[in-house]
Amino acid sequence: MSAEHRQNPPDGISENIVHELLSRALESIPRSDQRRWGELYVRGLLTVDGKKTMRALANGAGNGVEQSLYQFITKSPWNSGQVRREVARLFSDRLNPRAWVVRPLVITKVGQHSVGVERQWVPHIGRIVNCQQATGVWLATERGSCPVDWRLALPECWTDRPERRRRAAIPEHVDPCPPEQCAIDSVDRMSTEWELPGRPVVMDLREGDPYAVCAELTARHLPFVVRIDPATRFALLETRQPSGEHAGTTDTLTAALSRTCMPVEWYDHTTDTVRATSVGTARVRLWRRRPGPSPLPERQELVLLGAWTHRNRRVPGEFWLSNLSRAQLGTVYRAAMLLRRVERDLAEVTDGLGVRDFEGRSFRGWHHHMTMVSVAHAITALSLAAAAPASRPDPVEARTAKAPAA
Repeated sequence: MSAEHRQNPPDGISENIVHELLSRALESIPRSDQRRWGELYVRGLLTVDGKKTMRALANGAGNGVEQSLYQFITKSPWNSGQVRREVARLFSDRLNPRAWVVRPLVITKVGQHSVGVERQWVPHIGRIVNCQQATGVWLATERGSCPVDWRLALPECWTDRPERRRRAAIPEHVDPCPPEQCAIDSVDRMSTEWELPGRPVVMDLREGDPYAVCAELTARHLPFVVRIDPATRFALLETRQPSGEHAGTTDTLTAALSRTCMPVEWYDHTTDTVRATSVGTARVRLWRRRPGPSPLPERQELVLLGAWTHRNRRVPGEFWLSNLSRAQLGTVYRAAMLLRRVERDLAEVTDGLGVRDFEGRSFRGWHHHMTMVSVAHAITALSLAAAAPASRPDPVEARTAKAPAA
């Protein structure tokens, strides 16, 4: 790369890590000139201030490169999945993630031309927004997290209209996909095709359908811990009862959860402190919401976790479902709390790298841009982890109990 195009990383970012990760992540891109533009693009994401438009990235790299960067992102047929897989493998090798955290991403837009944009109800923010909806799957550990796969949740109005498909160059095999199914497809690919060490999938399903997601993950032999709405209905499995179960909402299970309650230490990344939360477990049976023919099983037996997050309250403030019936309670709850690590890193790192800034209109361009954001984020996360003191103690697993066998 010529000197006039080379952008040195900002303070705190290791040039050695930049070089190593770019070399490995971009290795699958066949042409050397495309790898060069990929390096320029990532260095621009790391160094350019403000919104990461194509023009801003080009201005930071040098004169006369905007068209080449545009071609690399929107037109070149390199495989974004192979780049993401290599990022995931390198990050896993370095930091040994404890969970795969699913985080929805809403990208608000003014117009209607960006691929996937629609005025749509967004459950987790509770209103109608003109936006793109996407999901990211993050590898997360106490020392850092990184988004390694992205899916764009396309509404039917983008897949059912031939002219829209043609303009956005949406591949024929791509169907409309709600965000939860996008997440399931991502973690399935990571498990079966990327050869990553398996980790619990962590999701917030308070506004979703926990039954369908849990059944899909179970069918794929994926461990999980998902947050659920307190109004979700269960049957409590108690062998002491003649019927074997009690139907009711999660509030009615408080007594059962209290019997197994014990403190769990975990690191709160929103406050940078170690906290202790009382957590209890119970074996429960969950039923399918909709009766009738379905590929999903009629019922599932899972472990319910209740966490007393607010002192002086009778009932738990959080409820989680898991199929990790033989794992230590502390291990399961600490994996769930890595959602906070991801929230922090999204706000402090990924947003600043331009995760919401792509202005192109093509399906391929969106995926290529998000892939380069993942590369830039991995560089940042690994640099920060390498510079951080390694003296932070992990919460003590020996103080927790195993969840009951389902």
